[in-house]
Amino acid sequence: MTPDDRGFRREMASAYRSGWQFIDLATAIPHPGDSLMVTLFGQPIVIVREEDEDVRAYRCLRRPRGAPQPVRCEVRYGMVFVNLDQRDHQLFEPDITTATPRSA
Repeated sequence: MTPDDRGFRREMASAYRSGWQFIDLATAIPHPGDSLMVTLFGQPIVIVREEDEDVRAYRCLRRPRGAPQPVRCEVRYGMVFVNLDQRDHQLFEPDITTATPRSA
């Protein structure tokens, strides 16, 4: 199958929609500042261990001056997973304790 085949595109769309994808073991980025660049379904993704020891993932945009887009990322059982499905993204839950009431 070549990337131009209809079947190949259908398989990629099915895998993309399936949700979480295994990237690598968390030991691949052991120290703060370490990163790992992967291509997932044709999209460049960088996995970074931040200074606070959290592991985060970002979609690298190809257009000039495009800021990296956060991608849902989880570390489970020492393995890094990402989810590119935009329909499933809830990156930040609203903090209702700091919400200011509207004035009438």
